[in-house]
Amino acid sequence: MAYCGKCGAQVGEQSAYCPQCGAPQRGAQGDAPATGAAQSGLSENVAGLLCYVLGWLTGLIFFLVDKRPYVRFHAAQSIVVFGALHILRIVLAMMFGISWMIGGGMGWTSFSFGWLLFSLIGLVALVLWIVLMVKAYQGERFKVPIAGDLAESFVGR
Repeated sequence: MAYCGKCGAQVGEQSAYCPQCGAPQRGAQGDAPATGAAQSGLSENVAGLLCYVLGWLTGLIFFLVDKRPYVRFHAAQSIVVFGALHILRIVLAMMFGISWMIGGGMGWTSFSFGWLLFSLIGLVALVLWIVLMVKAYQGERFKVPIAGDLAESFVGR
């Protein structure tokens, strides 16, 4: 005899729904899950969190794979936020790294200013990374001011 995953009542082996609470049962033939979790096997909040785990890379993966609007928004926001921060750090590293090598008398000053900017952007990225993962897991559609609007335009909403 099988049991309902929601309320624990006994359910027949071929029953599509629980007679006690009406929840759909997994073992039944021909029943479709009520949520979009069957697409990727993940709930929306977990998929939203995973969009941020490796920055723009996991954002791109989830943007291409998952079609749920909530997940696509977080994936697009991850691409925009962490893609832009990644590019900015590369540009700063090239600018200040090269000026330090060529710089002569101003070399150490520009190097330390560049290192400070580079580190500050890294700190901002770390804080955003944590905040966005927590907000996505809580089911909140938290928008980073400029990047959130760009992400919504990518999603088409």
